[in-house]
Amino acid sequence: MNIRVLGEGCHNCLRLELLVGQVLTELGIEASLSRIDDSHQIDRHVLAGPPGLVIDGELVVEGRVPSKEEITRWVLAARDWGQRAAAPKNYSG
Repeated sequence: MNIRVLGEGCHNCLRLELLVGQVLTELGIEASLSRIDDSHQIDRHVLAGPPGLVIDGELVVEGRVPSKEEITRWVLAARDWGQRAAAPKNYSG
């Protein structure tokens, strides 16, 4: 799982990065967590302004710091989606 926090280091951006790290630790999920602070890359994703959160290429929130519960739902959904996508296909006919 690849998770990116979009923001230039403001308080809310750092808070979001901390919350995501806490959720990953609490769930025992290993993921690549990084902060994108280049304004050109941020502008490609965020419309309402930072902070933004991208999970596996999908922008899930922008312009606010979500609750831990929201982050947990998104991380679990991404994990479950990734597991289904990686599962071997059983085509019997």
